Amino acid sequence: MDIRMGNGFDVHRFGPGNFVTLCGVDVEHDQALMGHSDADVALHAITDAIYGALADGDIGQHFPPSDASWSGADSKIFLDHAADRARARGYRISNIDCTLICERPKIGPHADAMRAKLGDYLALEMDRISLKATTSERLGFTGREEGIAALATTVLVKS
Repeated sequence: MDIRMGNGFDVHRFGPGNFVTLCGVDVEHDQALMGHSDADVALHAITDAIYGALADGDIGQHFPPSDASWSGADSKIFLDHAADRARARGYRISNIDCTLICERPKIGPHADAMRAKLGDYLALEMDRISLKATTSERLGFTGREEGIAALATTVLVKS
């Protein structure tokens, strides 16, 4: 059995807007996340975790921010690409663990919807998807509510 683990990390700053997209779920907020794509920081970290497990670079190598064709893109495109590359190499995603780091918006009320969306996107059972949040105790850029960070780990299995 071949088991691989990968980690991903991403950050996006806040800017004008009235919602953030996290794991494909729009969450009301008094700001939006800024980025070249839709800035779904959670999907970006999960995508990089999959690429990491494959030793297959990172999201910026596959979808360069310098390429205008990805401007405003739905981050599901990136996630699908990484998952397809894993499947093409004979791997299945065993589980995902993602932590969102922010003071606001509060993630708890939306965590189950985010897990369900990830399950739909990746054809994973809910008991294989962990999504949680923490604050940074008002320290650093997340503590000053300047943006959101995400850390993700995934395990790929080939049997």
